[in-house]
Amino acid sequence: MLSTDILNALKGYTASMSKDVALVLQTGDHEKRDELKKYLEDIASVSERISVVERDESEKLMSPVSFLLEVDGADSGIRFSGIPGGHEFNSLVLALLHASGTPIKLDDSLKSIIAGIDEDLKFEVFVSLSCHNCPEVVQTLNQFAVLNPRISSEMIDGGLYPDLIEARNIQGVPTVFLNGEVFANGKVDASVLVNKLMETKPKSAPRSAPVEKMPLQDVVVIGGGPAGVASAIYAARKGLKVTIVADRVGGQVKDTLGIENFISVPKTTGPELSNALMAHLREYDVTLKEHFSVEKVVNGTNKSVTLTSGEVIDTKTLIIATGANWRELGCPGEKENIGNGVAYCPHCDGPFFKGKDVAVIGGGNSGVEAALDLAGIVKSVTVFEFLPELKADKILVDQAEARDNITIVKNAATQQIIADGGKVTAIEYKDRATNAVHKQDLAGVFVQIGLVPNSGFVKDVVEQTKFGEIVVNERCETNVPGIFACGDVTTVPYKQIVIAMGEGSKAALSAFDYLLKGYEQQEAFAA
Repeated sequence: MLSTDILNALKGYTASMSKDVALVLQTGDHEKRDELKKYLEDIASVSERISVVERDESEKLMSPVSFLLEVDGADSGIRFSGIPGGHEFNSLVLALLHASGTPIKLDDSLKSIIAGIDEDLKFEVFVSLSCHNCPEVVQTLNQFAVLNPRISSEMIDGGLYPDLIEARNIQGVPTVFLNGEVFANGKVDASVLVNKLMETKPKSAPRSAPVEKMPLQDVVVIGGGPAGVASAIYAARKGLKVTIVADRVGGQVKDTLGIENFISVPKTTGPELSNALMAHLREYDVTLKEHFSVEKVVNGTNKSVTLTSGEVIDTKTLIIATGANWRELGCPGEKENIGNGVAYCPHCDGPFFKGKDVAVIGGGNSGVEAALDLAGIVKSVTVFEFLPELKADKILVDQAEARDNITIVKNAATQQIIADGGKVTAIEYKDRATNAVHKQDLAGVFVQIGLVPNSGFVKDVVEQTKFGEIVVNERCETNVPGIFACGDVTTVPYKQIVIAMGEGSKAALSAFDYLLKGYEQQEAFAA
C-alpha cells in the first residue's frame, strides 16, 4: 500500500525514536482487516522500534479495523478506527513520533494546562479521509493524549462505520465527541478545542499563566494568517523582540484548497501555503503563542495583551492581523443544524452528501466555486444569490451554467433552514421580486456569503467602521499611537493573500519607525 519512496522517508523520520511502539490490532473478521494489517506491517518494517501485535482489546477498540498505540508496554491513549491513509497518514506518523519521545511543539502554557487535567476524557474524532481540516483536530487530540494519561483520542473513519454515523446523526466532519457527547463539529481547529475544553471543563483545565511572565516585547502580532506572519517576519528582521499570537498559523488560508493567484506560484493549496508560512516563521527568533486567542487589549504607553490562557504580555507596539471569519446567514435553523446539514466547507463535508440535493447560499466566487466542487459529488446543487445578478467572475459563472446539475436562483432571500429528526430537509426562501415564499427540499446547505472581520476584542480600543473593519491609513496606523492593523480585518479593499502580505510587511515597517521616532515621545508624555 505504501510506496518505496514513502517508506524510505518514514525510515528517516523514525530513526530518532527513543521508545518502542507496538501497533496493537484488534482481533476478529472484517473485509478491510487484511488491508489494514498489511498497511501497519509496512510501517513497522521501517524501524526495529515499531511492531505489530494482534490481540483482543475489545474493551478499548471498537472493531477488527481498529488499533491502538502501546509505548514501552503502556497504552498511549491513541487509537485509530480505520486505515489512516490520505490526509490522516500524517496523523499516524506524528502519533508514532510523539508517543515515542519526539518533542511536541505546543506552547508551554498549553502543555501545562493539558497536563493538569484531572479527570478522564475520552475523545472520538469522526473524519473523512478526504477532509483537509480533520488531521489538525486528530493530531491535536493525540498530542493531548501523549501529555496526559487520563486523555484518550480515537480517529474514526466515517466511511467504514455508516451505521455509527447514522446512529449519531453525523453529517459533517470533523465531529468530536467527548465522553459520548458532542463536543465540537464543523469548522474546528486546535484553538477551538482548547477554548471549548476550558469552557466546559474549567476545573480540569483551569485558565492560568503557568509559565514565567515574558519580558516587555517590542512588537506583539495578533493573528497568524499571511498578514500576521509577514508582520512578524519583517519585525524580526529588524532585530525586534517579537511575539505572534495565533489561533492557528495560516488562518483562513488553511481552509482554501486551490490557490492560483499568488504571484510567482502558479498553483498551490491552503495547507501547503500555511506550512510554508510556518517554516518561514521558524527561521526567525519569533515567540509563537499558537492555539490561543486574545481576550483583551489595554492601551497605554505600553500595551497589555491578555490571552485566553490567562497569560498577559506587555508590548511597546501592537499589530492586529486577525483576519475575518465566514459570515453566517443569521436565519432560523442555521446555528441549530451546524454539522447536521448546515456546513461552511464544501471540501470537508461534501462527501457526506453524495447523491443528495444540496444548496449553496452565495453567488460570489467562493459560492460558485463551492457549487462546482459539489457538483461532482452530489445529485444536484442550487445556488441561491440575494442580488439580481451573480457576483462571481464570468469564467466561474460560465462553468456553473454549463453543468446540468447546477441551478442558479437569483434575487432569493433565505428565510429559514428546516430540519426534521435532527437533519436538514429543506430551505425556505423568498423571491425578492415577487415576495413569493418557496420551499425546496434538500439535504444540505453550504453557506458561502463572505467574511466578517475578527475585531470584536478591540471594539472599544481602536476606531472601526459599522461593519467592524479597523480603520487604518496608508501606513497601517490606527487612531491609537503604537497600534497598527493589516489584512482582512482592516478597511483596505480587496481581501487577497498577496495584498495581506504586503500590508503586513508595511505594518511591521511602520511599527519599527514608530519605535524609532514616536515611542519615546509617548513614554515622556506618560511620565
